[in-house]
Amino acid sequence: MELTETHTLPVSQQRTWDALNDTEVLRACIPGCESIDPDGENAYVVALSAAVGPVKARFKGRMQLTDIEAPNSYSIVFEGQGGAAGFAKGNAHVSLEADGEAATKLSYTASAQVGGKLAQIGSRLVDGAARKIAGEFFKRFGAHVSGGSEGAATPDAGDNAADEAVPHNTASNEAADGKSGGDATKRKKSWTAWISKS
Repeated sequence: MELTETHTLPVSQQRTWDALNDTEVLRACIPGCESIDPDGENAYVVALSAAVGPVKARFKGRMQLTDIEAPNSYSIVFEGQGGAAGFAKGNAHVSLEADGEAATKLSYTASAQVGGKLAQIGSRLVDGAARKIAGEFFKRFGAHVSGGSEGAATPDAGDNAADEAVPHNTASNEAADGKSGGDATKRKKSWTAWISKS
């Protein structure tokens, strides 16, 4: 899976950099994040819950920051285990560029591999979930650094991409949908029959 996006945040580059390196800000902005605790120099232990299609899991993993060039860029290497759900590992490169005096252009490129049940549900669902999580993160992050809801409107493109990607279900999901749809149809027929009798 590969993901490349750019977001414009309505705050200075230094303020954006400081927020990206503040574990409390990250914990509040990452969807499903339960904790981020230091684990050595520029390394953190992360615990979060996530749902990817029908697979819901609690992941515990490690994140290491490398190639740090404050306040311009850094790389992140991460790996996490989700028990029976499988694992995820990968890396991301984040770069910041001033966009005038009071705005910052944040760009990132991420690539990840998944295994276990996560790998079985199909790359389209995994990509869609990743885009949705990223979109929600930037929505929250933009709102946080700008001190209100002003930044929340900035990363809508990420949310739209997620919404477009998620409906394309895998065969297993369609089968599940078909079952529940069939049950709903049966209930509707029996309800209609009962009304017509009375």
